[in-house]
Amino acid sequence: MGDAYTPGLTVTRRAVVRKTRRLPLAGAVLVAEGARVAAEDVVARTELPGKVTVLNLASALGALPEELAAKLAVPPGGAVRAGAPLAAVKAWFGLSRRSIPSPIDGVLESVSPVTGLAVLRAPPVPVEVRAYIDGVIVEVLPGEGVVVEARGALVQGIFGLGGERRAPIAIAAREPGAPLEAADLLPAHRGAVVVGGGRATLAAVRRAFELEVAALVCGGLAYQDVRELLGRDVGVAITGDEPLPTTLLVTEGFGDLAMARGTFELLAGLEGRRASVNGATQIRAGVIRPELIVPEPGADADDGAGLASGTEGAAAEAGRPAGLALGAPVRCIRAPYFGRIGTVAALPVEPHQLPSETRVRVVEVDLGGERVTVPRANVEVIDR
Repeated sequence: MGDAYTPGLTVTRRAVVRKTRRLPLAGAVLVAEGARVAAEDVVARTELPGKVTVLNLASALGALPEELAAKLAVPPGGAVRAGAPLAAVKAWFGLSRRSIPSPIDGVLESVSPVTGLAVLRAPPVPVEVRAYIDGVIVEVLPGEGVVVEARGALVQGIFGLGGERRAPIAIAAREPGAPLEAADLLPAHRGAVVVGGGRATLAAVRRAFELEVAALVCGGLAYQDVRELLGRDVGVAITGDEPLPTTLLVTEGFGDLAMARGTFELLAGLEGRRASVNGATQIRAGVIRPELIVPEPGADADDGAGLASGTEGAAAEAGRPAGLALGAPVRCIRAPYFGRIGTVAALPVEPHQLPSETRVRVVEVDLGGERVTVPRANVEVIDR
């Protein structure tokens, strides 16, 4: 019988997590190696160049490009204010004066004596990168950012939406299989990471948005509800930048699925603790998992827990499912069956030719009456 290792989602109370916090452009790192930081602490800062506005100043003034230098109210490199004169010209034999106001606040970068175009730039946009998790700075990337390391609980999901949030955990479900309804969300859940059980209904998600819940963690979500929330289909790019008031983290997949009991019990035991949640997901090469992290208060990251390779990752104490076997529960982690859960129906030994004409080892999966053939790399064994 064929066998293959397939990784699963990490769900553990003790893991060592490293997060690289990097600026989009070169800037200043504000902390030193060895420093202990809180999730909200700013660890690096930079400024993005402001938006450029181009104005045909020669045309606006009715002057020749080479005449503009003498007509400027502000020299190149000088600050400008929206509505204030940028340049002026005399009219009617000097009896009147016509000025051109600046369209923005910012700086007059240049005026071309050839084209007559004025280039104005808005003020720079400050960008701050926060630590995201409570931990210790284990590496400084000069001019770029830092690597933060912490030990604590880690729950990885299969799919998520929305960006980084930090808030205390609140349990809204009685058991891991109970659907999360709108009535389960209360005003007391405002600003919290709310944990449901099974599938979160569309009404519940909208209620979470209304209450400004920081994050919603549930076992399942209907794919059509995701389409309804976003107004579009979710592609294969990275999620996480959606302008949603609440970050969503789905632990099991699409459909009416109960949260794994071990995951639910772990989160229930962490109720009241502050968690860092990120819904960013990528389902193609370079997989990114949505996650929930609860660092141990005051724990040093290097005092005994294992560490995964690389600067992003975690190593769990508990073992992961070792391989595929007939009847094993699996989750599809690639399109077109992404997020669907089934059982292994067959393990063909011979490689199978895909539509791309590549030959790979495959697994036949029973998706609740629908039997499909997918590459073994496109499924992961789950512990139900």
